[in-house]
Amino acid sequence: MSVLMIQGTTSDAGKSTLVAALSRYFARCGITVAPFKPQNMALNSAVTADGGEIGRAQALQAQACGIEPHSDMNPVLLKPASDIGAQVIIQGRVLGNMQALDYHHYKSTAQNAVLESFQRLNDQYELVLVEGAGSPAEINLRENDIANMGFAEAVDCPVVLVADIDRGGVFAHLVGTLELLSATERERVVGFVINRFRGDLQLLQSGLDWLEEYTGKPVLGVLPYLHDLFLDAEDAISTQQACANAKLKIVVPVLPRISNHTDFDALRLHPDIDLQFLSVREPIPSCDWIILPGSKNVRADLAYLKKNDWPAQLDRHLRYGGRLLGICGGLQMLGKEVQDPDGIEDTPGSEQGLSYLDYTTRLQPVKALKNVTGFLSQENQPVKIEDIPIQGYEIHCGITEGAALQTPALYLQDEDENLKPDGAISADGQIFATYVHGVFDSPQAQKALLAWGGLKAAAPLDLNAHRQKQLDRLADVIAEHMQGTWLKQFKGAQDTVALQKESQ
Repeated sequence: MSVLMIQGTTSDAGKSTLVAALSRYFARCGITVAPFKPQNMALNSAVTADGGEIGRAQALQAQACGIEPHSDMNPVLLKPASDIGAQVIIQGRVLGNMQALDYHHYKSTAQNAVLESFQRLNDQYELVLVEGAGSPAEINLRENDIANMGFAEAVDCPVVLVADIDRGGVFAHLVGTLELLSATERERVVGFVINRFRGDLQLLQSGLDWLEEYTGKPVLGVLPYLHDLFLDAEDAISTQQACANAKLKIVVPVLPRISNHTDFDALRLHPDIDLQFLSVREPIPSCDWIILPGSKNVRADLAYLKKNDWPAQLDRHLRYGGRLLGICGGLQMLGKEVQDPDGIEDTPGSEQGLSYLDYTTRLQPVKALKNVTGFLSQENQPVKIEDIPIQGYEIHCGITEGAALQTPALYLQDEDENLKPDGAISADGQIFATYVHGVFDSPQAQKALLAWGGLKAAAPLDLNAHRQKQLDRLADVIAEHMQGTWLKQFKGAQDTVALQKESQ
């Protein structure tokens, strides 16, 4: 076998995590492996080595494989801009905005891109681990399906079905999903994985025996509930308890179209920081920082902030000496106006900004997509650069112009290693705005920004090192808790394929 697909009985059953875990496990076995998700709907995305845009989960899975992310790993990405519409990205590039029904009819065309990208990966790697989307048993979405069994049938690959026992009803989820599949689809399900189990496995054994007898399919593994597991989220924001002994309190509003909230993972994990995602409808509590995050619909989210009295609350926060940061869409909100004459994100129009910084943003059809490196600028002295490197990525459609940009937050290097300004710092030093996502991920930049924001003695948290440890932890779980004979058979099949390639 050179392809294995992981499908789930529900959203958030553990598909992304299981693919990441298997990716690291097989990579450690010496197999060249790549992740693949035919279709993804998510507002957390990443920039690839080839300058495309894919779901954040596939970028994490690529890291688990030890390879650079590529746009072929997620050939169809849908970024919701409203309840019934989304931006459609094909092989890393924006195709345009579509309403849900229009995209449903477009899927048969999108399948060509899906199969083309898959074939390139399949030709390059010994193993491709495919992640499904949602559930394969969504009856209303089965026509022209490219995300689950429609893809599995097209490439004729085996499927493992994963279900989350922690939310309850795991046997009904698994059996019910199988019942709603066609006969050929049921045949390609080679087994089950039960995820997030807590307790004594002996008490579950009778249920596992019944499941195998009833379905005729093996349980390939029961994976334990992993406390304190923290990986890049595909889309949803996980809840987190407040840190009672925090030295720095940060609030991030949960905008209706919040995007790339993984920007704040390093801060959430920091032992001295209490970062809380806050509903826009709730009053802002006493805090040291407020960060306005990215948004897939900046004008609508900006209007929502104003509707819920955030401008007055932000004014009060600044009067008491608090810090205010804006990342990407948050940067645009901090200016005087966000203009969208061509209807790039929504209907054509404009929205008055919060007017903390003197610039205006105009949305453009061409999206900026690039990984960047550079330096933090020295506060209020735009000509001088502190020796503090940063790295991150840009994903935005806006072009921002105005006097505030003369005091930039960052300097970024272009292809010729020339430095160009990015973002702005307010004259009083309280407001920081940048287009760069991931600015907190670099330990040196994180430490400098924490010092700017009042936490001067804190050691930075190395997010990449943390992520690597979590991926190794997942691979160890696979080795311990998935059926050893099945893993050995699967690895043996890969070894056979590798030997055949060497002899050719």
